[in-house]
Amino acid sequence: KAFEQCAGFLRINHGDNPLDASTVHPEAYPVVERILAATEQALSDLMGNAGSLRNLSPRDFIDDRFGLPTVTDIMKELEKPGRDPRPEFKTAQFAEGVETLSDLTPGLILEGSVTNVTNFGAFVDIGVHQDGLVHISSLSDRFVEDPHQVVKAGDIVKVKVMEVDLQRKRIALTMRLDEQPGEGNARGGAKNGAPRDEKRPAAAKGRARPVSASAGNSAMGDALAAAFGKKR
Repeated sequence: KAFEQCAGFLRINHGDNPLDASTVHPEAYPVVERILAATEQALSDLMGNAGSLRNLSPRDFIDDRFGLPTVTDIMKELEKPGRDPRPEFKTAQFAEGVETLSDLTPGLILEGSVTNVTNFGAFVDIGVHQDGLVHISSLSDRFVEDPHQVVKAGDIVKVKVMEVDLQRKRIALTMRLDEQPGEGNARGGAKNGAPRDEKRPAAAKGRARPVSASAGNSAMGDALAAAFGKKR
């Protein structure tokens, strides 16, 4: 079983069987043999022959052991032998001349790679050997409840430097590129939480003086009198 899992990654060039240099696993060679029989072509003629392969339906070669995804992958490999099955690997383009914390200045826009996502924000590698933090409030122009809904590890992002603390080796970043250093705060701004005084109800800012029972009764009596056209 271990061999079956790793055999597709092995490449034996110029071997007895051309499939040994492909991603097709040895246990799946019988599927290729059925495809060759259907096309009446030799393996050397079929490999790389996209026209012949695209006229075939992968469903015609399914059996109890090999399903549609496997047969589809085999036909893709026959169409383009030696292809790299891995997706394109993207890396951040670090800015030239920006290699240490002392090279950073507020307002500098850089490209970086997200290394970790937490409940309070995301850490981004910008090429200075110290990850910077994009606080949850600076991840987007809209309200963000969960940073994982906006970014994930490995994402390539554009960030702006908001603050650099050389002594504590801390970098505050923002993904809101229109945000200016000094306005808001990379550790929490008005986007994701207004200052406490703004969030408090008006009544909570200053308590009204309690009204005495007699004054309250008098006011109520005046209201009732007015409603019924009576004088007190």
